[in-house]
Amino acid sequence: MYEHSTTIRVRYAETDRMDVVYYGNYAQYFEVGRVESLRALGISYKDIESMGIILPVVELQIKYLRPAKYDDLLTVKSMIKALPHDHKIEFNQEVYNEEGKLLTVGTVKLYFMDDQLQNKVEMPALMKEKLSPYFS
Repeated sequence: MYEHSTTIRVRYAETDRMDVVYYGNYAQYFEVGRVESLRALGISYKDIESMGIILPVVELQIKYLRPAKYDDLLTVKSMIKALPHDHKIEFNQEVYNEEGKLLTVGTVKLYFMDDQLQNKVEMPALMKEKLSPYFS
């Protein structure tokens, strides 16, 4: 299993009238977590796109357990529990507050797709090379 954590400070603009993070912002927090988890592996979304591959989100599931509030420092944990072997990759993600309380859990599925032809392709070899050591 591959796991990475990154932190995000809740900005005022991300909250609603009740000083709580607006629910739609969690999709962006999950994206930051995914992007930074790949960057920590030594591969960026930009690298993947330069190979002619895009990664559209095809499914997003979120469960809200507790609220995050303005100025909270959140930890977004991103996990890949299975090495992709075809055109799909799944990230399991969790958001914690500074006290370590679990606030939100989710699953995000993405497809590897050819940027020009718009058809599904396998995970790039470079990405497989970087991820494989975590699954041996």
